[in-house]
Amino acid sequence: MSDMVKTALRVFEQQLGRPLEAALEVCARCGVCAEACHYFQAEPSVENTPVARGEALRRVYRAEHDLLARIAPWWVGAKKLDEASLARLAETAFSRCTLCRRCTFNCPLGVDTPLMMRAVRAMATAAGVAPEILMMLADAAIEKGRSPELFRDMFIEQMVDLEPELRRATGNRHARLSVERMGAHVLYVPLAGVHTILPPAIIFTAAGEDWTLSLFEAANYGVFLADPVRAKQIAARIVDEAKRLGVEEVVLAECGHAYAALRWEAPIWFGETFPFRVVSLVEKIDTYLAQGRLNLDPRAIRERVTYHDSCNMARSGGVIEEPRRVLRAIAPDFVEMTPNRHEALCCGGGGGLVALPEYEELRLRAGKPKADQVRRTGARTVVAACENCRLQMGDLNRHYGLEVEISALADLVVRAMRPAEPNDEPVPVRAEAIAA
Repeated sequence: MSDMVKTALRVFEQQLGRPLEAALEVCARCGVCAEACHYFQAEPSVENTPVARGEALRRVYRAEHDLLARIAPWWVGAKKLDEASLARLAETAFSRCTLCRRCTFNCPLGVDTPLMMRAVRAMATAAGVAPEILMMLADAAIEKGRSPELFRDMFIEQMVDLEPELRRATGNRHARLSVERMGAHVLYVPLAGVHTILPPAIIFTAAGEDWTLSLFEAANYGVFLADPVRAKQIAARIVDEAKRLGVEEVVLAECGHAYAALRWEAPIWFGETFPFRVVSLVEKIDTYLAQGRLNLDPRAIRERVTYHDSCNMARSGGVIEEPRRVLRAIAPDFVEMTPNRHEALCCGGGGGLVALPEYEELRLRAGKPKADQVRRTGARTVVAACENCRLQMGDLNRHYGLEVEISALADLVVRAMRPAEPNDEPVPVRAEAIAA
């Protein structure tokens, strides 16, 4: 047995607890999960069923834990793990499962196939056979947390250069893009790119929020690798920053996996209750709307609009009605995809798949059921509150000729804002506007 296989099996054994054992033991092979899976809907075949994906790991589990497997492995369907089967398992877990959990929600026994695929991802990561680009992105984020001084000044300078555009958009000549300001009420954590900074900044300013920017990005590639050590190190950058600044709330950019990681998983990794709330920008906009802090035109968005439920935001995160309340407030012709909410189809780009160019063809094929959903709505704009979903939907748009616009929720809210009047009142702050 090679060191690679030994490492993978050691990680597998470390993960074996009641949840994973239940997923491995209780499957009735009924096949209900098949129709729930967008891979199977796109290309009906046995290999595209969740039960088949789970069975590949069950064979390894039986070989290690079923006494009968020692005598007659063929009888119980056991198979010892080797480097070839580990490579096949890894390919399946990273390319043929987006961890969307729709199969689990539709399983009569609640079999958690994504939990099994996370186990395989963890095995592959530890053994060094996970997709290299995901490991590189995770390690780069960790290194940024170790040496933030290398890019802090450049980032602050970029934000200062962006301030004139913020002031033009809000009509507030005192509007600022502060970075890591002590004592702010809200710490906003964006993704890479101005497109996740300026629209939220316009909304925060219009709402009179006391906020500041994080130096880091919300994305957590350690989650895609199922590597809790890397994931915790990436999350620690934001957790430590929020504690140091004394903020009361951390608002995350529109990103499904980032929300799931910091909102639900990080408290478990750290073994503590954070001294700040973690919410999505989607939830925050909904709160501002309820509080009457945004002056929006209820008929601003004239085209037909539909909404795509991110699996991590909706099915696994519970952020379901908030974006719909916002859209109904600004888009009279808002229509639903069918199915939606907890039963929404995955777009096909989750689980880090959209970052892996080697699987692009498979990803586009798997996204066809979502493309068909979009087409049936007749919508001209598709809103998705997740960056990975927007990237995948953009690719589906081009590949299947949908001729739609893909938008973040914040972008549509900014479009719906009534023209701002010049405002000489400064945005309330309790410390220096730009971090030293």
